[in-house]
Amino acid sequence: MFNKPIVPRFALLLSVGMPNLCMAISTSDQIVAQVEQVAKEHLLRSADSAGWRDAKFDVAAVVTRAVPPCKGKVAVDAADVRQPTRMRLIAECPGADGWKYDFIVRAKVSATVAVMAADVPAGRPVQGADVAFERRDITLVTDSVGDEAALLGMSARRSLRNGELLRQSMLVEAQVIKRGDPVRIVARREQIEVSMAGEALDAGARGSLIRVRNLSGTVIKARVTGSGTVEPAELPMAR
Repeated sequence: MFNKPIVPRFALLLSVGMPNLCMAISTSDQIVAQVEQVAKEHLLRSADSAGWRDAKFDVAAVVTRAVPPCKGKVAVDAADVRQPTRMRLIAECPGADGWKYDFIVRAKVSATVAVMAADVPAGRPVQGADVAFERRDITLVTDSVGDEAALLGMSARRSLRNGELLRQSMLVEAQVIKRGDPVRIVARREQIEVSMAGEALDAGARGSLIRVRNLSGTVIKARVTGSGTVEPAELPMAR
């Protein structure tokens, strides 16, 4: 009967005196896998924000020296993840004998994006029939077009060729007013609206500023609000 309390007390002494036996240890392979997973999660967020369809990633951490194991929970922070070909992440092991390890992660990215299916001259609107959606390597192309809705109201900034990967930088808002067009100058403030006729002295896309001559011959700066309509530039932009 004297041995009964000794066993639980002995077990308690073991658990208190040897805490390291219960501490999880992250191996080198586990740490590298964690770093790669953090990089992939960042790429997934970027793909979602850019509207890339069916994005796939091939991620590999560059290990230039041995990664020591860690007796605590490793924290991984993104230091610079702007370029998929060279993503910098820092892993940190806590504790008195902890460490920091600077990782370079290289990624290859592919997604279903817009590719030109026809030649489109500069200045012409790009329509849905002008593009096809194909899986392409976009590792070095951060402004690819993943949604047909992105083409709405856009024109070719330069001549586009059949088979060319379409990029946002190749598009510009379509001009809805041409130089010499008759326009309606509309001024709105609260519940009051005043309008008069004028003539566009510049071409412009929606939201751009152009010169307009009103009926009295005065030249004003006006903001393009739509096809054939402008508003005085000094007014707050309509939302």
